[in-house]
Amino acid sequence: MRELVLLFVRLGFTAFGGPAAHIGMMEDEVVRRRGWMTRQRFLDLVGATNLIPGPNSTEMALHVGYDRAGWRGMLAAGAAFILPAALTTGALGWFYVAYGSLPQVEPYLAGIEAAVLAIILAAVWRLGWKAVKSWRLLLVGAVAASSVLYGWNPILVLFGCGLAGALWLRATGAGVATGAFLLPLASTSTIAAAPVAAGVSAPVTLGALGLVFLKIGAVLYGSGYVLIAFLQATVVEERGWLTSQQLLDVVALGQLTPGPVLTTATVVGYITAGVAGAVVATIAIFLPSFVFVAILNPLIPRLRESAWASAFLDAVNVAAIGLMAAVLVELGRGALVGWLPRLIFAAALLAILRFRVGTPWVVLGAAALGALSRVVQI
Repeated sequence: MRELVLLFVRLGFTAFGGPAAHIGMMEDEVVRRRGWMTRQRFLDLVGATNLIPGPNSTEMALHVGYDRAGWRGMLAAGAAFILPAALTTGALGWFYVAYGSLPQVEPYLAGIEAAVLAIILAAVWRLGWKAVKSWRLLLVGAVAASSVLYGWNPILVLFGCGLAGALWLRATGAGVATGAFLLPLASTSTIAAAPVAAGVSAPVTLGALGLVFLKIGAVLYGSGYVLIAFLQATVVEERGWLTSQQLLDVVALGQLTPGPVLTTATVVGYITAGVAGAVVATIAIFLPSFVFVAILNPLIPRLRESAWASAFLDAVNVAAIGLMAAVLVELGRGALVGWLPRLIFAAALLAILRFRVGTPWVVLGAAALGALSRVVQI
């Protein structure tokens, strides 16, 4: 239990870059370094997180804790992963409320973004070898990548390719490869909300705040990237608790900190209802994930025992490799501009794949190199 808590506290303070990078770091620590579970078990857990609402990287932390020490391990791992990010984001929220501005950390973020792309690519490379064992699965992944690049809904692509791939594999009697890496992606759906009149805001109570974020946590698929749409619809338009500009600042604060992106809720809670609001919002948005994981974790081995369920899980997993490849292309266009980010990306990739440097050190080193942009024209 002590080792479990210490690992996820460290990840909570150093896991930059969003859910895909977080899961890549967990795979490095849990599978490769510590051998707590097989790569197949890890990949099945990642696949399962994409079939339920909630933040994928947080749910992976809960799964790892559950596998190691039952429900107590799940609670411990979840708290250890969430609290550092919540405290860090909350501190920035206090700074924002007190001073009305954000810390100037863009140079460091430039380096971190490049390293994060390397972390994701390394995870795809390592886990892709396990997943793509037939030309059929390779084609499923390619179709998924192409569909996302053409603007299709990632969740529809994920389930569509999973279902079609499972039918194809079972119909042809082809051997089903096992496992893959799933990129946490979000649905494009948003919570319906009736805009309030300009300048009119609904009263902020802890009960109302908790219900808003409990609803978001219960229906938010994949990563926290779609959280912006949910907050715009509810917190800005429906209830008028924040302005659009404040929402943008809050989202920026969430991007500046490590750990789960959904700790953006902590800042919203603090701005609207102080420390108590921050606590309520944080608990409410993550609570559904604990419930879902506690129910789903024991059922995953049964899914593998079913030929059809196993085929679907393998197909949806390999489809997600294609989704990750598509997102890497999209992110790389904006992040790898100039020679310094490209150099950091290459160095980070080499450090991870060739020298097996731990991802926290890669992130910290990339942040330091990114600071060179203060004095180097890139």
